[in-house]
Amino acid sequence: MSITLLLGTQVASAGTIIYTGFLSGPNEVPPNASPGIGFALVTIDTVLNTMEVNVSFSGLVAGTTASHIHCCTAVPGTGTAGVATTTPTFAGFPLGVTSGTYDMVMDLTLASSYNPAFVTATGSVANAEAVLLAGLAADDAYLNIHSTSFPGGEIRTFLVATPEPGTFLLGAGSLLALAAWKRRKRALQR
Repeated sequence: MSITLLLGTQVASAGTIIYTGFLSGPNEVPPNASPGIGFALVTIDTVLNTMEVNVSFSGLVAGTTASHIHCCTAVPGTGTAGVATTTPTFAGFPLGVTSGTYDMVMDLTLASSYNPAFVTATGSVANAEAVLLAGLAADDAYLNIHSTSFPGGEIRTFLVATPEPGTFLLGAGSLLALAAWKRRKRALQR
């Protein structure tokens, strides 16, 4: 019975993929000495076809001008790519500030969630979604924040898949349950 519950729990969380990253100037191309830092949390819901973008940042040397996700680089974790999401910036992103927070959910089935050039390059909105999701999964997508001092980007991070906390607990719980079951089976065989 507990195995069925565990499997049911795994299936229920299969639609959520979490990507995270720490933003900094040295992560930009070319690297810069900005004291700015930030953290990005991007949550993909593959059932609802949504992407929640949550960003916090501080210490930028100049006011923000834009923020978005770029995709897809030729080599995972390095290089540059065109803007995949809305241009010139995420809707509602705080502009003209050196620190702030942002939280927005985008519908990945809508053209308004993407850079029109990205949709054209991929052939359709459905293809844009597929390419962006594949780029995220392959570590070929990054989020950056642009400022007046660094128009090409002041801080950035490649977004990396992060297991949900429940996944760790599920895995650990499953291993403990399996070990207990094996011990009990061995004890009964003696």
